Amino acid sequence: MDQPRIAPPLHVRPAGPWRRVPEHLAEYGNAIVYTTWGEWVPAAVTEPRLRRLLGRDWTRYRRLPDPTVRLRFVASRLLMKYTAAAALRADPESLEVSYRLGGRPYLRGFDQIDLSLTHTGDLMAVGLSRDGRIGVDAEPADRQMRFDLLQAQMCTPSEAAELAPLPEDEQTAETLRLWTLKEAYTKALGQGMRLGFTEFGFGLRTGRLIAPDGNRASRGEWSFATHHALDRYLLSTACHDAGLDTSHDTSARTTLDAGFAAAMADVF
Repeated sequence: MDQPRIAPPLHVRPAGPWRRVPEHLAEYGNAIVYTTWGEWVPAAVTEPRLRRLLGRDWTRYRRLPDPTVRLRFVASRLLMKYTAAAALRADPESLEVSYRLGGRPYLRGFDQIDLSLTHTGDLMAVGLSRDGRIGVDAEPADRQMRFDLLQAQMCTPSEAAELAPLPEDEQTAETLRLWTLKEAYTKALGQGMRLGFTEFGFGLRTGRLIAPDGNRASRGEWSFATHHALDRYLLSTACHDAGLDTSHDTSARTTLDAGFAAAMADVF
């Protein structure tokens, strides 16, 4: 099975460029966007439709006591809404973000679209996929992650064997990259930190998913990538191809779950 390809991340602001999101979905089956929360503060402060855009998140937003936390919360939700709206060619007000157990976001009524959110420092990133599960994770590129201190809690024996002989600076960089890849993979699975990082691994040279003993752990249905964002963050993506014959048309009219649409029609 050919590995799914991962789209290069797009730097977006409230003004876009949103047209590239559906283009990436059509070409790769997924799209990844990133931004800084500060770039979204003007939209968060001045948006007259904020209550309608936040939907069920409005109550949570109003209960946050810290103004900075509130702005970051709004910025991340607007980023998810705008990104999903671009992918579905829909009005962001018409979309509802809900949360599964563990806090993983999803779009109510759009089963074909998988969604992942990550944020660290001033960076926010969202991943969307129409082919299967997706997970994104980011860390500051200069974060010092010492292999000797983290080996026991995050490395399989084969990973440790590959990391151990590397020069210290390269070892630190590879340890950080592995950490973001593992976070992205567990997010895509919906497991978060509940899945131990020593229970799976990655080949440093191949980038493939491996079992603790070093053997391949997938037949190519998973793909992984790490990119630099804003020259100061590492952004990793884990993308799964469910093998379904998904439509290349991701407009809302083709991806809205029929049962959900019927239920909403009965309500209104």
